[in-house]
Amino acid sequence: MRRVIVALLLVLAAGGGAFWFLTMPKPLVASDLPDHTPDLANGELVFNAGGCAACHASREPGAERTLLSGGLALATPLGPITVPNISPDPTNGIGGWSALDLANAMTEGIAPDGSYFTPAFPWPSYRGMRLEDVIDLKAFLDTLPASDASHDAAGLPFPFSFRRPIGLWKRFAMEAPPPVPAGADDAVARGHYLVTTMGHCGACHTPRTITFAEDMSRWLAGAPAVDGDGSVPNITPSADGLGEWAPADIAYLLETGFTPDFDSVGGEMGEVVSNWAHVPAADREAVAAYLKAIPPLPSDRP
Repeated sequence: MRRVIVALLLVLAAGGGAFWFLTMPKPLVASDLPDHTPDLANGELVFNAGGCAACHASREPGAERTLLSGGLALATPLGPITVPNISPDPTNGIGGWSALDLANAMTEGIAPDGSYFTPAFPWPSYRGMRLEDVIDLKAFLDTLPASDASHDAAGLPFPFSFRRPIGLWKRFAMEAPPPVPAGADDAVARGHYLVTTMGHCGACHTPRTITFAEDMSRWLAGAPAVDGDGSVPNITPSADGLGEWAPADIAYLLETGFTPDFDSVGGEMGEVVSNWAHVPAADREAVAAYLKAIPPLPSDRP
């Protein structure tokens, strides 16, 4: 019996050590950042294309979309999560963060204290972001109004509140998005970056696997709404997606919210449009070019 107990303890110790090693956060270090002078105009573009205001802007009546005080209860399949204050307030916001801190948050999913962020913050998409863009975004965020709003941060219930296993999820469940289509021109390549990374379009338009990772075999083919209310449409160039849309139709929707049949989008997509209306026209056109260049997939949603 003593030998059995010792053997079990050794197995448990080995398993615990393997778990600790495999889930260990591996943040960027200062030397990983490029020598880059921040570009505020590009930082504003990243802010709008990345949809920061859609989740983090104040919900107070009359508040500007640049007041990033948070507070929204974001629905997830595992429960609601309170969106944090990311204004430049040094105490309740991220004013005390460095560009390296933001780069780790956005490209590695790692907080300044070394813990993992849940993927409700779309760092699985942002992980492909160029570090120059992150540096520019941080510089732009630092110019916005500060808010001292502090929220009771509703987190996920136990055991999902224990975030260390996200390291395993990150290592074994996440897949890279499809590569730039073969023979892509500059517009399609730019659109690929905007859709897969900054715009994190797959976070809503791609269905999830059993582990809640995006199912890249069904890239942008439509998905159940995250809050369980209805479906998110197929935006591949299939007959039941954007097949009949001209590139100009897609770009126009991102600017105005109007579809070719004179309908308009609302809900979460309305928030997307309110951000993308501020993005340069060339980038909206690049998104349209990319969405027309990807393989068509039939939708498995209504």
